[in-house]
Amino acid sequence: MRTAYSVETVRTAERELMARLPEGALMQRAAAGLAAACGQLLGRVYGSRVVLLVGSGDNGGDALYAGARLARRGAGVTAVLLAPERTHGGGLLALRRAGGTVAPSGTAEEAIRRADLVLDGIVGIGGKGGLRPDAAALVGVVDDSRAAVVAVDLPSGVEADTGEVRGAAVRADLTVTFGTHKPGLLIDPAREYAGSVRLVDIGLELPDEPELEALQHADVAARLPVPGAESDKYRRGVVGIAAGSARYPGAAVLAVAGALRGGAGAVRYVGPAADAVLARFPETLVSDQGPAKAGRVQAWVVGPGVGDDASGVAEALAADVPVLLDADGLRLASREAVRGRGAPTLMTPHAGEAAALLGVARGAVEGGRLAAVRELAGVYGATVLLKGSTTVVADAGGGVVRVNSTGTGWLATAGSGDVLSGLSGSLLAAGLSALDAGSVAAYLHGLAGRFAADGAPVGAHDVADAIPEAWRDVSG
Repeated sequence: MRTAYSVETVRTAERELMARLPEGALMQRAAAGLAAACGQLLGRVYGSRVVLLVGSGDNGGDALYAGARLARRGAGVTAVLLAPERTHGGGLLALRRAGGTVAPSGTAEEAIRRADLVLDGIVGIGGKGGLRPDAAALVGVVDDSRAAVVAVDLPSGVEADTGEVRGAAVRADLTVTFGTHKPGLLIDPAREYAGSVRLVDIGLELPDEPELEALQHADVAARLPVPGAESDKYRRGVVGIAAGSARYPGAAVLAVAGALRGGAGAVRYVGPAADAVLARFPETLVSDQGPAKAGRVQAWVVGPGVGDDASGVAEALAADVPVLLDADGLRLASREAVRGRGAPTLMTPHAGEAAALLGVARGAVEGGRLAAVRELAGVYGATVLLKGSTTVVADAGGGVVRVNSTGTGWLATAGSGDVLSGLSGSLLAAGLSALDAGSVAAYLHGLAGRFAADGAPVGAHDVADAIPEAWRDVSG
């Protein structure tokens, strides 16, 4: 599992480690890893042209010491000092002793245009509010250059704790981060600026509870429900689907498709799209009653395509089993009904739905995904899965947040969210917690989207059909 920690936690760990090490040793560890990563990206260091964008903080020192190492390997290294009077003195001395130079006034842009690699050490992990105009102007030149771009710890201009980007920011091909991931490296919009991320271990001792978690294959495999020799369809769990309408029967079909591939033993459907569901999935258990009289289930999925019919939503929320609310269900469920439940609730909004629930503009959610998902989880007392280019899942208690980035832009297609809802609900019925069901489903759904698309347009039904392939890939 990948973990990310807040700036405050990282700085505390760094202070504790520096107190036990010789002066400057921690920066040298970081610089060594940074220089090695730059060398691998360049391929051939000798004769290459490297430009360092050096700010006033420790990131600037890291860049200077790394630049010195590259200069000793034969690279032509030029430092652009954005705050000459506050430049890290030891790092600058090391660079000059290794043969590196400082760009004279007025020559920075030309040096960047001729560079093979630009090393971004402008702002450290404490930076907020975007870049100053002089730095932003240089970043614009970098964007127009042919140079590979490596960010030191975090791309300058993105916010480490939130993933927000409030102005101009460096777009890196590679970010070399030290000690641990920072939340902004895992959450959009900042994640898009980070490029590939390489973690360099510098010996930090971090607490057991991170700010953010990101599941990997082994973590997902450990959570997948696996039937035993004594399992039957009821022991494996039955998921109820209350979805679809005369206008949107496809939502019901797609939610059932996701649920059938999610590990539960059976799927029970209630709603007006029964004929369409049975025509596609005859194994579905169909009821002509509402959720209250449909028969025993271990979890309900409520909302996709139901329109304005609130009766099924209310009946499902009154049940003493986990409930997943999606699409119209999010709009029809009252905050009081959700907060008053004794059983877990998993809400799965996209940014627009989350914005409506919070009473803010959609851009506020898209620009501050971590804050939005935490606020929703707190307001509703529910686990919240905020869909998007990076899916973020916040536990109802507010203590654990998980992020998932296995998806692809091709998943932005009608009905994809219905498939995710069915898959998540099936995992709920199979016994996973709301946090695990949401984060595991997001992981599998993203992989299935990649497998189904394979670089080309894909429909939601194709994503559902690829879930078994994703399951096998994770389990294998």
